[in-house]
This record gives sequence, C-alpha cells and structure tokens, in this order.
Amino acid sequence: MSALPEKFRTCYPFRENWLELPDGKMHYVDTLADAAGAGENGNGTTTGGVTGGTTGGKIFNADEGDADGAPPPPAADGSDGRTVLLLHGNPTWSFLWRDLMRSLDFAGLRCVAPDLLGMGLSEKPDKFFRLADRIAHVEQLVARLGLKKFHLVVHDWGGAIGMGVAGAAPERVGKIVLTNTAAFPSRHIPRRIALLRNPLGAFLIRAFNLFALPAIFMATSKGMTATVRGGFLWPYDSWCSRAAIARFVRDIPMKPSDPSYATLEGVGASLERLKGKPVLIAWGGMDFCFDETFLREWHKRFPDARVRFYHNAGHYVLEDAGDEIIPEIRDFLAGATGEAEDAG
Repeated sequence: MSALPEKFRTCYPFRENWLELPDGKMHYVDTLADAAGAGENGNGTTTGGVTGGTTGGKIFNADEGDADGAPPPPAADGSDGRTVLLLHGNPTWSFLWRDLMRSLDFAGLRCVAPDLLGMGLSEKPDKFFRLADRIAHVEQLVARLGLKKFHLVVHDWGGAIGMGVAGAAPERVGKIVLTNTAAFPSRHIPRRIALLRNPLGAFLIRAFNLFALPAIFMATSKGMTATVRGGFLWPYDSWCSRAAIARFVRDIPMKPSDPSYATLEGVGASLERLKGKPVLIAWGGMDFCFDETFLREWHKRFPDARVRFYHNAGHYVLEDAGDEIIPEIRDFLAGATGEAEDAG
C-alpha cells in the first residue's frame, strides 16, 4: 500500500506501525509508539515517520511524568489498565477511530488500532480470510505486543472479531465499548446486503466499489466533509484493494452451513464469560443494518451495561454523534463506569 496522502494526515496524524503475520503485513496505530518516536519498537514491528506531530497532545516522559505534571506513559504490557484495543469492521479501517484515539490519547490512554488484513493500510493478500482467521490475526497482534490487559472498543465486524478475542481470554479484558455491532448469530440482514453475498455482488463491489462508496452516504445521517469521505475511501481505489470488502460480505454467517457460522456461534456462547465486565453500548438509532434488534440482544446478554442511544445517528455512529459519544467513551474508559441506563 502506498503512503497515505498528506491531505488526510490533518485528521489522521498517526505513525505507521507494521506487524509481519504469517498471512500478511498488518498496519496498526499505537499511540505509545507515536510518543516514543519512529523506529524499531522492540516488538518485531517498525514504525515509519508521519508529518502532523503528536496524536492528541499528550507527550509522555519515558520514565516519569513531564514538567506539566502529566502521568508516566501507559505500561507497555497494558498491566496498568490504560491500553485500549479498537477494532473496526467492513468497509472501514482505523481511520474510523481517528477522533476517539486523539481524545483517549489526551486523557492518558494508549490506543492500539489495527487495520484488519486486506483493509486500510494493511497488506491486501489474495486470500479469503474467515472470521476465525480474523480473530487469530488480532490474537497474534496482542501476543506480539505483549498485552496482558486491555479495554476493548468495537464496531461492525470488529464486534465478532473482538469479542472472539475477549471471550477466549476474558482475564485480559477490562472494559468493553460496543458500537453498532454484533457477536452472535442472527438471521436479520438487510436485503441490500444479502443481495451482495454472491459472485455477482462480489463483482459489483470490486468493480464499482458498491459497498464502501454507498456506505459513505447510507451509514451516516449527518454527512461527511470531502476530506473525511476521501479518507474512508482512499484505501479502496481498485479491483484488488476491494477484495477483502467483498469477502467480508460473503463471510456473513446466516445459517449453520455457512463456513463462519460455527465460529460466530462459539463467539456468542463465549459472551457468558464476559459477564460482570463494565460495558458501554453507544448505539446509532438510524442504522439500516445493525438496528435495535441487535441492541436489544446486547442488552439481554449484558443487562447491567450502560446504554447510550443516539436517535439521529446512523451506522457510522461516531461520525454522526462523535461530539457526544467521544467524551462518553473517554470518561467510561478513563474513570468510573457510572450507572446503567436503558436505551430510550
């Protein structure tokens, strides 16, 4: 993947970190590495330079607080509860988290946000990755970074992937933030997406960007600036670069005979192991895909979760209601969880 154009660095000013996986080269954001500077980071990955400065304004001293009284940097292994793992879905990439990461960074939290293989700035190998593969890729990232503890923030397919990681190792997970996502089997799928789960749909996605491009308009009620639209779409500018988008759609498990159904069923069952974790659900009420059917199912599985329902926000809930959601998530992850609240 060629370097991200400078025009997008104003809103996505993060260094490029890379991890060599058996299946391909994964790009990820790590704001702790950003603070340390470019170069070898000691975890088998390298960071490349970026213009635009720091992520959110927090500059950590390597061993102790800075002259302005800032705290020491988050522990490299996450053991101090200040590391946040953010997982995007389809057809986005870590660009989705840009504003949230800057806010969390400023609050003294470390953000780790990978681009799933085939997505964003990550390598786009000509392989069909199933849900189990995606979970394994994130587990490999967590292992290579040596993370003993992390909070989890997920969206869209990131929910099934992230909760698969969390359910397999619940002792590593602190707080959980769910945004318009699912991690359990459901037969509920919009017809417009179901129609793309076949070879013709894959052709339309790859030839005409008939997934990421419509999402720019259908997944947000508020709309986006030209720069933000361009940032979401930039990694998906060709037939080859859209392969993973089409394969994600084809991998949606709707019935037991689908290849990833058993995996998703296992992820759903593992949610029981996460009960008692502090959970925040931030939900866009105008999502044509993950509608209130999914929200109710989440609330059933985590009845003590704090729920924030944004009536006028779409699937890209952070784009439509970021001014409200980002402080909510930041305060939830950085401080007390507060009282649970039903969606309304």
